[in-house]
Amino acid sequence: MFFKKDPTIDPDNEHRDWLLVAQIADNALNEQRKARRWGIFFKTLTFTYLFVLLIAFVVGAQKTTLAPGTSSSHTAVVKVNGVIAADEQSNANAIVGGLRRAFANENAKAVMLAINSPGGSPVQSGYVYDEIVRLREQYPDKKLYAVISDLGASGGYYMAAAADEIYADKASLVGSIGVTASGFGFVDIMEKIGVERRHFTAGEHKAFLDPFSPVKADEKQFWKQVLANTHQQFIDVVKRGRGDRLKETDDMFSGLIWNGEQALELGLIDGLGSAGFVARDIIGASDLVDYSFKPSPLDELTRKFGIAVGSGIAQMIGIDRQPIELH
Repeated sequence: MFFKKDPTIDPDNEHRDWLLVAQIADNALNEQRKARRWGIFFKTLTFTYLFVLLIAFVVGAQKTTLAPGTSSSHTAVVKVNGVIAADEQSNANAIVGGLRRAFANENAKAVMLAINSPGGSPVQSGYVYDEIVRLREQYPDKKLYAVISDLGASGGYYMAAAADEIYADKASLVGSIGVTASGFGFVDIMEKIGVERRHFTAGEHKAFLDPFSPVKADEKQFWKQVLANTHQQFIDVVKRGRGDRLKETDDMFSGLIWNGEQALELGLIDGLGSAGFVARDIIGASDLVDYSFKPSPLDELTRKFGIAVGSGIAQMIGIDRQPIELH
C-alpha cells in the first residue's frame, strides 16, 4: 500500500508520530473498504454469470428431451452421423430415444432414419435394429424409411436393414457386410530392445489378445470363430430385413461395398433418392422435423469427462481390449 504523507501534520508537533500512525491506520481501513466493495462486485458478477449459465443448461436440456412441438403433418427425421459407438454422438440410446419420440408423435406421417455412417459397434447397431423392429410392430400404420447419404456401411447398413424401405443416392456407398477386429503386436520389437514382459494372470486365456504377448494358435482360432459368429448375425439380419428383394451373390457378404446403382440392382436398397425426395414423393410430407437427440452443453462436458476418466482407469488396470466392429 502506498502511503502519502499528510502535509497538514506539523513536523515539529510532539504528537506527530501518533498522528502518522493514525493516518496510516485510516488509509489501511479505506483500502480494505475498497477491496471489500470490489470483492462484493466480482462475487455478484460471478454469481449472475453462473445463474444465467445454469438457466441456459436447463433450457437446453429441456429442448433435447422434449419432442418437437409441431402440430402439422410432417416427416420425422432421426440422424445417424459418424461412427456408431457408446461414447459417440451416434450411440444407441440417443438414436433409440429419437425414434421413440418420432413414432409416438401422431403428427409424424412417417419416420426417416437419415444415415451417414461407416459403421461401428455391432452391439449398438443391434440395439437400434431390435428397437426399430419393436416400434414397427407397436405402430403398424407408421412406416420407417432409411435414407443413406454419402455412406451407409457396415453398422450403418445393419440399422437400415430394419426399415420398411431403403433409399440412397446413385453415388452413395452401401454395404460392407462384414466384421473386423484389429490391433498391433509388439513382441519382436520388445525382444530387439531387450524389454521383458511381466504379466501375471489367473486363468489360461486371461491375457487373450495382449499385444505384448505372442498369439496362441488356439486363441487365434477361437477369435476367428467369434468374428464368424458375429458376421453370421449380421448376414441373418440383412436377409430377414430385405427378404425376397435381396439378389444374393457370392461376394454380397464378403465386406465389399457398392455404389447406389449397384446396391439397387442387388436389392440392398429399394430406390434412388435424397431425404427431400423421399419425404416429398414417397411419404407425402415434405416438412422435415429433426427428432435427433442433442445433448446439452453440460451433458456433453460431463460425458467427455467421464469417458476420459473411464478410459484412463481401464488402461491402468488393463481391461481395455480390441473391440469388434462392423466394417
